[in-house]
Amino acid sequence: MTVDERLATGQRSSAPRSTAGGGAAAPSPAGRRPRRSDWRGRFEIAVLTVPALAVFLTFVVFPVVAAAYYGFFRWAGYGVPTQFVGLQNYITILTDSTFIDAVRHNGAIVVLSLVLQGPIAILLALLLNRRLRFQGAIRVLIFVPYVISEVVVGTGWSLILQTTGALNSALEQLGLGFLRADWIANPSIALWSLMAIITWKYIGFAVILFLAGLQGIPEELNEAAAIDGASFWQIQRRITLPLLGPTIRIWAFLSIIGALQLFDLVYIIWGQYVASTAGTSTMATYLVVNGRNAGSYGYGNAVAVVLFLISLVVALAYQRFVLRRDTAGALTGRGR
Repeated sequence: MTVDERLATGQRSSAPRSTAGGGAAAPSPAGRRPRRSDWRGRFEIAVLTVPALAVFLTFVVFPVVAAAYYGFFRWAGYGVPTQFVGLQNYITILTDSTFIDAVRHNGAIVVLSLVLQGPIAILLALLLNRRLRFQGAIRVLIFVPYVISEVVVGTGWSLILQTTGALNSALEQLGLGFLRADWIANPSIALWSLMAIITWKYIGFAVILFLAGLQGIPEELNEAAAIDGASFWQIQRRITLPLLGPTIRIWAFLSIIGALQLFDLVYIIWGQYVASTAGTSTMATYLVVNGRNAGSYGYGNAVAVVLFLISLVVALAYQRFVLRRDTAGALTGRGR
C-alpha cells in the first residue's frame, strides 16, 4: 500500500460515523432544555428585581402619568376631574412671566452653583488630601452643614439675615455699619444671599466626593512627576484634575439636577410671597404657590410635568454630551 493510500485510509477511519437507522443526532448546547440551575437563577433575578420595579412604578412612573393626566383638567384636588381644559394649563404656564422668571432663577442657580462650589470644593479637597493637623476634625466641620436638615438651615439663616438679625448686628459691632443691607428682600443681593447659603450647605458633599476620587489616583504618578521636576500646581493641572474628571462630572450632574429642583431653602427663608419679588423664586416654589396654595391642583400638576420634562431633557443632554465618555467604558461588548 502506498503512502497516499494509507493517508486516505486514515482520513476515512477518523471521519465521524453517522448514526445507524436514521437515529437523531445528539442535541446541541443551544437547543438543550433549561436546567434546574437556570430556572433557579431566573427566579433569583425576579425576586430581586420585582420589588424594586414595583417601587419604581408606584412612586415614579405612576405619579408622572397621573400628573400628566390631571394637567389637562381644571381640578380642585378632590373627586374625579371633569372640567377638561386641554393644553390651556400648559399655555398659561409658558406665557406666565412669573414662571419665566422662576426658570431664569433656576438657570442662574445652576450656573452659580457650578462656578462657586466646584473650584472651592476642589481646592479644599486638595488641601485635605495632604497630611494636616486636625485633618479629621476639619473634614467633619466641612461636612456637618450637609447633614443638617434644610428646615433647620433655612430657619437659622432667615433669622441671621433679617434686617435686625445677627449679621447686621455683627457688622455694627465691627464698625462696618455701612455694609448693613436687607439680605433677604433686596432683589439685587437676595440671589447672592441664597447662593452663599447653598454653597455653605452643600460644599461638604462635593468635598467628600472629590476626596473619594483623589483616593483612586495612584500616588506613584505624582511622585514620578515630582522627580521629573514638576511643581505642585503642574501636577494638579496635568495629572490630578484629568484623572478626577469623572468624579467632577458626576458631581456637576447631581448639582445641576438639585439646582433645578431647589425648593425647601427658598420656601423656608423667603416664603411664598417674598421669593418672587426678591428674585429667588424657583420652578418648585412656583408650583406650590400657584398649585397647592391656590387650590388649582390641575394647574399645579401641569407645572410638575413641565418641571419634570425640563429636568429630563437636561439630564439626557448631559448624559449624551458630557457623561458619554465615562459611560462608554462601562459598556460590554454586546452593549457596544
